[in-house]
Amino acid sequence: MHFALTQALAAPPDAVAAAYADAAFYEALADAPKLGRPDVLSRERDGDRVHLQVRYRFTGEVNGAVRAVVDPDKLSWVEDSEHDLATRSVTFRMLPDHYPDRLSCSGHYRLDPADGDAGATLRRAEGDVRVHVPLLGGRAERTIVSGLREHLHDEVALVERYLGVRP
Repeated sequence: MHFALTQALAAPPDAVAAAYADAAFYEALADAPKLGRPDVLSRERDGDRVHLQVRYRFTGEVNGAVRAVVDPDKLSWVEDSEHDLATRSVTFRMLPDHYPDRLSCSGHYRLDPADGDAGATLRRAEGDVRVHVPLLGGRAERTIVSGLREHLHDEVALVERYLGVRP
């Protein structure tokens, strides 16, 4: 299932890009609903490029469609991302700790000035989620994308607070 999402953040694009490439930012995500505290596994910087690997664990409620495909106690994954700070673009892929044959997710996003306002950012994300389970895959994909949208929506306030633009 393809997804696309645009979000507005009340912070300059370069600051937002730097936050997403900063290991310390992921400590702030401990306040994100439905996810456990992220664990930064690695961060390597080479000039304007940052390679980041962060492990997440889903801690929210799982509906029946997802429960039919996976054990809720095994919903953890590594987000493997490449950040280009010069272009403020990121490519990512999710690497499930369990069930790699059943789930795949990858995509990219850009951080651009919001309609000419250098003090605000539009994050434009696109990607694909695939659940490789006959009959239940589509329903599980819709559930995962819905949860991803909800998480990214909630994450805006965390980014803004991390950057000091929101109390």
